[in-house]
Amino acid sequence: MRWRERTRWTLWSDAGARWGVRRSGFDSRFSLSHRADDESEAQPMIDSTTRNGTMRLHDFLDFQARERPEAAFIVQDRRCLSYRQAQAETHRLARALSAAGLGIGDRVAIVAKNGIEYILLYFAASRVGVVPAPLNYRLAPTEWAYMINDARARIVFAGRDYLPAIDDIRPQLDAVERFIALDGRASDWESYQQWVADQPARPLERFFSDDVDAFQLYTSGTTGRPKGAILTHRTVTACILQMALALDVEPGARHLMIVPLYHIFGVGWTYLCTYWGGCLVIRADFDPHAVIHALSEEHIGYAPLVPAMMQACLVTVADVADRRYDHLRMIIYGGSPIAESTLRQAHETFRCQFTQIYGMTEAAPLSLLLPSDHRRAFGERPDLLLSAGRAVVGTEVRIVDGDDRPLPHGALGEVVARGPQVMRGYWNRPEESTEALRGGWMHTGDAGTLDEEGYLYIRDRVKDIIVSGGEKISSRAVEEVLFQHPAIADAAVIGVPHPQWGETVKAIVVLKEGATATEAEIVEFCRGKLGGLQRPRSVEFVRGLPRNPSGKVLKRVLREPYWAGHERRVGGA
Repeated sequence: MRWRERTRWTLWSDAGARWGVRRSGFDSRFSLSHRADDESEAQPMIDSTTRNGTMRLHDFLDFQARERPEAAFIVQDRRCLSYRQAQAETHRLARALSAAGLGIGDRVAIVAKNGIEYILLYFAASRVGVVPAPLNYRLAPTEWAYMINDARARIVFAGRDYLPAIDDIRPQLDAVERFIALDGRASDWESYQQWVADQPARPLERFFSDDVDAFQLYTSGTTGRPKGAILTHRTVTACILQMALALDVEPGARHLMIVPLYHIFGVGWTYLCTYWGGCLVIRADFDPHAVIHALSEEHIGYAPLVPAMMQACLVTVADVADRRYDHLRMIIYGGSPIAESTLRQAHETFRCQFTQIYGMTEAAPLSLLLPSDHRRAFGERPDLLLSAGRAVVGTEVRIVDGDDRPLPHGALGEVVARGPQVMRGYWNRPEESTEALRGGWMHTGDAGTLDEEGYLYIRDRVKDIIVSGGEKISSRAVEEVLFQHPAIADAAVIGVPHPQWGETVKAIVVLKEGATATEAEIVEFCRGKLGGLQRPRSVEFVRGLPRNPSGKVLKRVLREPYWAGHERRVGGA
């Protein structure tokens, strides 16, 4: 029996602002404690190596480097670093950051695909209190320039594919002091390898509180300019503990790292894998065939995936259902809605456990649909396949109306939450921070319901709720029906203006290759599956849907031609 099964943990809070798991030796702001049934056998998975008693993110790496120094920690292609080697590299990199004059609160920007140096930079920055601002490499260079300037980044780290584009925007980057190429060589760029080569692999004595900023993660900017969400060391540590307490993960297993490291999903799973003493198997690019090969041939135990990746693997790889996935224990998915048909197909194909994470850049995780919930969903509770699960430990989730008043079970409103994993606020956006965190609750912008068992159902984005004749219609509910049509590959539903009803439902559809369907056929298909107001009144066929770099459909782009010249009435709670 593992230690985590013998131990009872207690989460606590102080006025709802300081949360943690207690343990002797930690200070009152974030401490870790346990009471084991057999005290003589208890072996804590994490302890603090800092003198002031607070836990910082590099402590996870240091613990594993002490306990399992020669175990593989990061693998990419033919390169492998053990925990001991990774720790030494992060000491060198931390010293290089310090020698460059960077310290607590200084920002560095990263524009690169997943890679070993990316992860090393995360842990090294933690050692000296430097704050990584990882940027989505799929964005336009002008958007990078905005975020780099917004963060006041002093160093830009970049992968070889992005050096020329960053060179083009250099004149706009007024705070950047150094440009460092993580791989490859280019004029006017310092080489990462040369930059750290002369630094000794000795620890730096840098002590600071766990309420110091750890990450500045930019939102996807679907409603305007991206905002930098500030996560502290305490915030991210809470996230890790919440996940670790909920999931039964085999220590030392191999974890596929294909979700991007600039995303909260990638950030969180990096530290979770470290917590479990696992091995991160890194992929720089998503290729469905390579992912399926990894899951079936490379002893991958755990695979964090976004739904679009899962669907692509199931649709693109011809023999996906014929392969064996003997080592695959769990697929962890989140980041966007998943079609019920996709989830059922994945369950039939991979025959492993599933966990859904619901959260956002500003606060993750908020809820989990655990393997036990999935077993119920694939059995006697099929409605749970549409659920985002129940609130994680130490977290409260509510549904509120437009005046932030709590709503009863089953009522549709905005999802709000509070807990230790919620961001400190938006970087240099005091008014937007106050609005998002008003009343001490993170306002997610998602419209949802809670049932009597505490299961959360995300029905839509608040701004995407369609109001027709005074009735609220979930665009996601209509999309779920459309995805059942055998000719439809992708679909989005929006509200378009109507002189009498205010809005009516319009479906925008992408057909499968070689398939045919008419507007009348699709409308008729929805009859009997949807109420009168829910049924699409019109259907538009397109080759593809506009999406942001994170894969989310840009419904504002779809709505724009229909609402031009109208005063948009945003539906919602």
